[in-house]
Amino acid sequence: MLPIGVLAVEAFRATDPVTFAETWSTDSVAAITEGPYRRAYVGSLQLSGITALLGAVLGLALAVAILRARRSRLLRRLVLTASGVLANFGGIPLAFAFIATIGNLGVVTALLRDTLGLGLGGFSLYSMTGLGLVYLYFLIPLMVLTIVPALEALRSQWREAADNLGASGWQYWRHVGGPVLAPPVLGATMLLFASAFAAYATAAALVGSSVPLVTLQIANSLSGDVVVGSESRGKALALGMVVLIGLVMIFYAWVQRRTQRWLA
Repeated sequence: MLPIGVLAVEAFRATDPVTFAETWSTDSVAAITEGPYRRAYVGSLQLSGITALLGAVLGLALAVAILRARRSRLLRRLVLTASGVLANFGGIPLAFAFIATIGNLGVVTALLRDTLGLGLGGFSLYSMTGLGLVYLYFLIPLMVLTIVPALEALRSQWREAADNLGASGWQYWRHVGGPVLAPPVLGATMLLFASAFAAYATAAALVGSSVPLVTLQIANSLSGDVVVGSESRGKALALGMVVLIGLVMIFYAWVQRRTQRWLA
């Protein structure tokens, strides 16, 4: 709570560029709602929302696939172990791995161009689309780790009871499996959104300031803006992120409580 308290105070502090006197002002908070700061928030929300939805869908499909596999025990152990590693593999090493693979001079790019005479079809790793692809590399494993326990909690007796009562597969998922899985899937999606929204190092190493993201704007405001008093603008941006992530995590906690009640 201490860093949040410091941000809440410093975001409303202003420094006069002439006298260097400190006063209280809402100028910094008002400034982040317009211009490049607003575009940064919109860019972060769009990137986080799209990658969270894609990561949730693909991660859920992967989790269902490994649980339904015939040799599920060994496969599940391998996938969960790999997911535990990949979910924490981010930052500059992840950006460098993708640059070395599908960047402008990457191994795969050179192979397609020199050997097969093909290109990437206009795809650029150093764009919002490319950054979203990189984010999925750690969001999908995070979804697998989060949703597998919920899938394992689906009791086989529920499906047997539905079959004995003449329910179809659609009716089972509509009235039993879907309502039970909806809270953990929604909660996991919120977790993916928060993780993508707060990511910084990967985006900084991959796209720099070419893609409008709020985390990059915070870094620029704190380290690159030399105007006296502008440091409070970066703290106001950070406070806005804290508020947004706080709302998401409150919703996530509420969903988790409903999940525990369903699975008890």
